[in-house]
Amino acid sequence: MLDAAPQGETLLEVNNIEVIYNHVILVLKGVSLSVPKGGVTALLGGNGAGKTTTLKAISNLLASERGDITKGSILYRGEPVGALNPAELVRRGVIQVMEGRHCFEHLTIEENLMTGAFTRRDGSAAVARDLEMVYAYFPRLKVRRKSQAGYTSGGEQQMCAIGRAIMSRPETVLLDEPSMGLAPQLVEEIFGIVKTLNEKEGVSFLLAEQNTNVALRFAHYGYILESGRVVMDGPAAALRENPDVKEFYLGMSDTGRKSFREVRSYRRRKRWLA
Repeated sequence: MLDAAPQGETLLEVNNIEVIYNHVILVLKGVSLSVPKGGVTALLGGNGAGKTTTLKAISNLLASERGDITKGSILYRGEPVGALNPAELVRRGVIQVMEGRHCFEHLTIEENLMTGAFTRRDGSAAVARDLEMVYAYFPRLKVRRKSQAGYTSGGEQQMCAIGRAIMSRPETVLLDEPSMGLAPQLVEEIFGIVKTLNEKEGVSFLLAEQNTNVALRFAHYGYILESGRVVMDGPAAALRENPDVKEFYLGMSDTGRKSFREVRSYRRRKRWLA
């Protein structure tokens, strides 16, 4: 579990953005959030809440899916980044790890990792040092470094995707659903590595995750999305103890554990969106 959120410089600011797909489908409805330097910020919510769309809006990846930001602004270190292409954003220090472990299946693990250093200009010696650093954080990748990524396990591919992002020497990582499809033990391992990267390497994270229980144990601060709106935010420790979050997302209530199927969606909307 992480300590209290770092105080100081804000790296990423999302200010009241709206996103429309195909010129008609309104997906995000005035989302605002911030990520401090050195922080782990969780973006929580169920499937379809708008988490991935928020990350893609920040990464400028919406155009490939016919999406547009029609309102609001996104700032990184106080400067607008909406006009930058994704490669330019990576050079600024912001990189996204996509949902679903998008590795180059025909390349080896090590070749995948090296693609993450493509935009760097600090020399082969620095890249080689960072490759060894990644292997130190993910020893399983070193064992499988000559294996084709497509023939490795889901957990190894998720580690490869995160390691590839770290090879770009990012300041901020946008991490989309890292727990998806993984066994609980692997989820704990990957979140533990995220915690260590944050604490030892100073990498800031914006983490989109459905697994609220795990995310709030490792994050400093959290935002909860419902139907494209932020309905609640606060320090992770406070959200873990919030009765609504405990009931609707952690499966707990004052009377004990509840099934998510017992919780009616209209009750959430009435309480949070009224």
